Amino acid sequence: MITLTQLEYIVAVDTYRHFGKAAESCFITQPTLSMQIKKLEEDLEIIIFDRSKQPLIPTDVGQRIVEQARIVLKQSEELNNIVKDHKNQVSGMLRIGIIPTLAPYLLPVFIGRYKRKYPNIYIKVVEQTTDEIVSLLNKDLIDVGILVTPLKEEKIIEKPVFYEEMMIYVNPESKLHKKKEITLKDIAIPEIWLLSDGHCFRDQVVNLCSFLGTVDSQLPFHFEAGSLETLMNIVDREGGITLIPELATLSMAEKRKENVRSFSNLKPLREVSLVYSRHFAKHKLINLLWREIKDAIPQELQNEQRGTVVEWK
Repeated sequence: MITLTQLEYIVAVDTYRHFGKAAESCFITQPTLSMQIKKLEEDLEIIIFDRSKQPLIPTDVGQRIVEQARIVLKQSEELNNIVKDHKNQVSGMLRIGIIPTLAPYLLPVFIGRYKRKYPNIYIKVVEQTTDEIVSLLNKDLIDVGILVTPLKEEKIIEKPVFYEEMMIYVNPESKLHKKKEITLKDIAIPEIWLLSDGHCFRDQVVNLCSFLGTVDSQLPFHFEAGSLETLMNIVDREGGITLIPELATLSMAEKRKENVRSFSNLKPLREVSLVYSRHFAKHKLINLLWREIKDAIPQELQNEQRGTVVEWK
């Protein structure tokens, strides 16, 4: 008979593609894990993992079994959640992934209150790029991502939370600083600083302006940052412009706010959502998180009709 423990072991091996790391994640010895998987393979009369490959990979039938095992484990978890809901208990672990262009501005406004309101929820937060968050979701290493959508991923559910404006941060010496109206065409200039590859906000800026070929030719040095704060500091000292999300302006010092501009001919928005696997079992925790973020965000940012959503994929 197949056990849930055996299913947990094969999912762990598929996640880490290494027996030693999988055993460590399951808090057992490698011989114990290997023995249980070998027994499962013998009972089913199939080979689940091709051990001749490094890193090891599932066989074709093994891949199908692992995928089904993930579903079964999620459904088993859902049974426990049904009982908790019946008893009106809010507890468990919630592993959150959040992108770097949201983390410093969004986390401080809701995470403390969420934890105080639900003290029996253990929260673990990791800051990663969108691609890495999707990978972690698919491997069940996190429960939910907070990032920019649409993703258009078949196995991922998107739950929009708010819509923030893409704004311009301008050096006081720039000619754009003195303009009353700024259009998309105005920012397609060589003096624009960008985030490094892998950041969806960079891709949104490129999609918005389609000017990538003009970048860098008049910058004092080549630099692609991983932080919006770094870009704004460079703009302050070296000149030029960069684009920032609206949340970055909410706690900004008044002197710095004088350098922020909006577009006059279009209000580009980025859609921020909670994303999670279609087989996700902790729906109550997700809904509570969604509600807590919405309560912490200004009401005007929750109106999708205030502008035009810019896709990044």
